[in-house]
Amino acid sequence: MGKNGQAERAEITDVSYRPLLSAPLGMDVLDFAELRDRGRRRGIDLTAPQRPAFHHLIHVHGGSGPLRHTVDFSDHTLHPGSWLRIRPGQVHQYSPDELAPARGTIVIWQPGFTATDPEPGAAPPGDPSPLLPCPPHDGALELALRHLTHEYADLGAIPLDAHIEALRHLLGVLLLRLTHARTGRPLESASAEGAFGRYHAAVERDFGHTHRVADYASALGYSVRTLTRATLAATGSTAKQYLDARILLEAKRLLVHTDATSADIAGRLGFSNPGDFAKFFRKRDGRAPQAFRTAARGTRPTD
Repeated sequence: MGKNGQAERAEITDVSYRPLLSAPLGMDVLDFAELRDRGRRRGIDLTAPQRPAFHHLIHVHGGSGPLRHTVDFSDHTLHPGSWLRIRPGQVHQYSPDELAPARGTIVIWQPGFTATDPEPGAAPPGDPSPLLPCPPHDGALELALRHLTHEYADLGAIPLDAHIEALRHLLGVLLLRLTHARTGRPLESASAEGAFGRYHAAVERDFGHTHRVADYASALGYSVRTLTRATLAATGSTAKQYLDARILLEAKRLLVHTDATSADIAGRLGFSNPGDFAKFFRKRDGRAPQAFRTAARGTRPTD
């Protein structure tokens, strides 16, 4: 607890990619025990918010109970057989006291390692849940993961370039299997390329500067209607809804994980004054920014 009985703020830790092996593979496969050891070596509290610059694919094998995981304010429960996808830029954290008894495998890789990777940046706000509702203990998925794990551990059996290429293909097979095993939308949308892909990248770059879809359309050489159609096809939201969701997500991150005032956050997100920011936030969340911060932190307002 902090001053006046308030809970301590949990700051976001930005985590860069550091390979486990000395070879520059671009990806790693590790179990939960190695994850805990790596966190200790790097001084990273896995139960605190972290924002990795690389992809995560988490698979729970078993343990004494389910593993709870939070991804950008959404709580997920991973039972044995579950898969969870975390993209670069998303804020996530493990629940205390549950990682130690859990057993599982984590695959991490740098953006661009596989041909199916979308453009770098945070996951689109309109993306489906990162929890992948696949059939439990799917034989083909388990086999694909075992093959990837075996190849990863067999460093030196073939030339390094061939080893990396094999890992690239095997990870692609695993992701493809996940795409077709899950119910609902594909793991990677074909719309990640083209108009929506360019819009997504532009929003990631400029959402703190402009909140007008027309500005993005003009910069990208599309009409607003074209961007709206592409965004609807990819996410089910209009281009404006998608942009507003991205701004709202960043506002929530700043409110929960920093001590910035509403005025500071308004400025960082491109609002001309705090009143406009408060109006934007209340319209989309139903609460004032400080009310959201208070509820999320379990503390009293500070400004």
